[in-house]
Amino acid sequence: MKLKKLPRVVILGYPNVGKSTLFNRLLGQKKALVHSLPGMTRDLMEGVARVNRREFLLIDTGGFADGRVDPISIKVREKAMEAARAGDVLIFLVDGKSTLTAGEEELFLELKKLDRPLLVVVNKMDNPELEPDLSEFYRLGVSELITISAEHKINLEYLKEKILELLPPGAELVEEAETASRPLKIAIVGRINVGKSSLVNRLCGQERLLVSEIPGTTRDSVDTLIIRNKKAYCLVDTAGIRKFSGTRDSREKAGIIRAQRNIDEADVICLVLDVQEFPTRQDAHIASLAHKSGKPLIIALNKWDLVDKTQANPVEVKNHVFHRLNFVEYAPLIFVSAKTGHRVVKILDLADEVYQSASRKIETSLLNRFWEKFSREYPPKARNGSVLKVKYLVQRSVRPPTFILFGHERAQLLPAYEKFLASVFREQFGFIGTPLRFNIRKS
Repeated sequence: MKLKKLPRVVILGYPNVGKSTLFNRLLGQKKALVHSLPGMTRDLMEGVARVNRREFLLIDTGGFADGRVDPISIKVREKAMEAARAGDVLIFLVDGKSTLTAGEEELFLELKKLDRPLLVVVNKMDNPELEPDLSEFYRLGVSELITISAEHKINLEYLKEKILELLPPGAELVEEAETASRPLKIAIVGRINVGKSSLVNRLCGQERLLVSEIPGTTRDSVDTLIIRNKKAYCLVDTAGIRKFSGTRDSREKAGIIRAQRNIDEADVICLVLDVQEFPTRQDAHIASLAHKSGKPLIIALNKWDLVDKTQANPVEVKNHVFHRLNFVEYAPLIFVSAKTGHRVVKILDLADEVYQSASRKIETSLLNRFWEKFSREYPPKARNGSVLKVKYLVQRSVRPPTFILFGHERAQLLPAYEKFLASVFREQFGFIGTPLRFNIRKS
């Protein structure tokens, strides 16, 4: 994979002016959560935008807030300004249906001092037939105001042209052959406040995501691209998953829905548990979602640095985890510390290993040689307890490895037998960290 530094285009503005909607439109995909309530975006969202054979890194920042001095708001502002200082082109987005606030004027002056190419974009100009009253915004003193409707895709092509004019040279689109090797997508999932963002930050080697002791800091799912040994990984830090019954904030519910969707879209799932409190009922619920998805799974037991090693036996701890989560005992378990970095990078190694394992295809002849001997000693049993006559089997697909058993009748395997069969297959064929599926078909 050819790697190069892309120019950075940063979208900034106050809450609810449409930053995430514009971000999604320019990317051409629904990556950032869009919500009617302000404050949905807290972390930086990034994505590679491609326009007319040029490409650039597009960054969506959290909304600035007037008079807010709580720790989260301060961190959001710091992250946004940090992105602005590193940006090559800045987009200052305002709401055309609202009056310009003193805070927005102050933010504009702050951005202007950075001496970066700066576009002032007035959003929510939904009716192109009406002459907009822009006098409110011309007091910023800019020579041009770009009016758009991100929601209705009005005047976006002109905005793209203006962005391209301001980009530094050398932002050509890479050839298809160079982008063919896509990064391995790892969804970092878990309940609230187990240290998911801290793990991603440690893997990135910087405080890329907001980390706070306040539960529920991450509302959106954030993609972070990292490179290790010339191999790319896309880390998806998801919102903490919990049942809707315990969730009052509708923005948090939107984050949970996205997190569940990330499980389905990931290549590998990393379930993070807190060693001080595990495994809880909610941990089991999330593990169940991961198992049902059929995706390769690894389990990271975080905050191992807080454990008294003279009192904790790793084998006993592992047995305790899989006593409660026995349905995912195929998943490799690793003890990590996001705080100290202990074994955190091993998550990437395991992700590669379980993905390759889940992608393994077993030759039909090898399968049936094994089956002929195994089935004589352990005849397959149906859910009703009867013995099934299976003539042969084939592997139908990968990720998850799925096997079809052809017999005299269509039936379901006895759950205990299916679990035993899966464990034998893992030992026999080297499947690690992946669920296995078995279906019976009438031949």
